[in-house]
Amino acid sequence: MNSALIVAAGQGKRMGAPVDKIFLDLAGAPLIVHTWRRFDSAACIEDIVLVVRDGMQSEFLALARRFQLQKPFRLAVGGAERQDSVWNGLAALHPDCSIVAIQDGARPCTSEATIQATIEAAREMGAAVAAQRVTDTLKEAAAEGPEIQRTVDRSRLWAVQTPQTFQVNVIKKALAAVRQRQLSITDDTAACEWIGQPVRLVESLAPNPKATIPGDLPYLEWLINSQFTPARPGRGGA
Repeated sequence: MNSALIVAAGQGKRMGAPVDKIFLDLAGAPLIVHTWRRFDSAACIEDIVLVVRDGMQSEFLALARRFQLQKPFRLAVGGAERQDSVWNGLAALHPDCSIVAIQDGARPCTSEATIQATIEAAREMGAAVAAQRVTDTLKEAAAEGPEIQRTVDRSRLWAVQTPQTFQVNVIKKALAAVRQRQLSITDDTAACEWIGQPVRLVESLAPNPKATIPGDLPYLEWLINSQFTPARPGRGGA
């Protein structure tokens, strides 16, 4: 069984909005609904776990009814940090789940082709992540202030996104190791790095942005309204 684990327990403070950013309206629905729909409609996903803040469960149940989301889903309570929320979400997975695609709740444009490609790669290697090659010129700043110190070679650099997709036993083992060491990580593939688990980069050829700051919203709304046809993702190196 392939499951989606959508992390929607953060507050999105960088957005500066009076409500949680995942409830901001985009193209006639809250942002989180667009993310949820991507997995609700994906043939490669059989059920969904949403990790939410405690006390918000009724809002998510209401969204499922209002927008007629069809797939079986369960709600898990978020933790203090993202890695704790993912851990709680993994505990709520169906016992038959073997592959889990972990998704940012504020990333509403992920294509089904990208989801499917990360599942295939994770089934083969154990872990995979949607990512894009870095195309901008990168500069490293000096430690004492925002002045250029050097130009960074971008030829091997990738910007990782979600879904970050794993064999369930792999991500549980990786996160357990992180928790035992009391480490703080910024994404789930970092946990795999700690245990030496290879992670396949799956090139996301279609737009797959995340809502982080107010300036992201018009572009996201345009993408949602345009109903773009995503290209088939390619594969990068491990």
